[in-house]
Amino acid sequence: MMKKLIGVIGGRDATPELEEIAYQVGRLIAKNSYGLVCGGRGGIMEAAARGCAEQGGLTVGILLGEDTSEANPYIQVAIPTGLGIARNLLVVRAAEGLIAIDGKFGTLSEIAFALQLEKPLVGIYTWDVEPTMPTAHSAEEAMQKLLSMIA
Repeated sequence: MMKKLIGVIGGRDATPELEEIAYQVGRLIAKNSYGLVCGGRGGIMEAAARGCAEQGGLTVGILLGEDTSEANPYIQVAIPTGLGIARNLLVVRAAEGLIAIDGKFGTLSEIAFALQLEKPLVGIYTWDVEPTMPTAHSAEEAMQKLLSMIA
C-alpha cells in the first residue's frame, strides 16, 4: 500500500519553542499512519522529520540542490532536484495536506501554492492568510484540523 504524505513547511531558522511544535507535528504525522514530506533541511523541517522518524514514520526531503548530503539526518528519502526554490511546488504537490509553522518567504510561497492547488492547509504561528487558511496553536490542534480537512 502506498504511504500518503503530509507536508510540513517552515523556516530553517526557528526558535526552540517552534521546533518543539514541529517535532510534535512530526510525531503525530507518523502516529496517524502518514509519511512526512518537507524541504529536507534544518529548523522546522529537521525538527518535524526527527519527530516523524523517531515515531517510526517515513520522511521524504525534496531538496533545493543536486546533492543528497543537503538533507538533515532524519530524512530517509532525499530527492535532489537542482531546482532551487522552485522545489517548493514539488513539496506542496507531493502532500495530501500541509502544516505551515513559522517561516519566511519560502514558506509563504509554499502556502500560496497550497492555496492555489486547493490543498488542505493549517498554519501554526505563520503568515496570516485567514480566512483562507485555518490556524492552530498546537501540534494536536493543527493535526486534528488537517485530518478533518483531508477526510
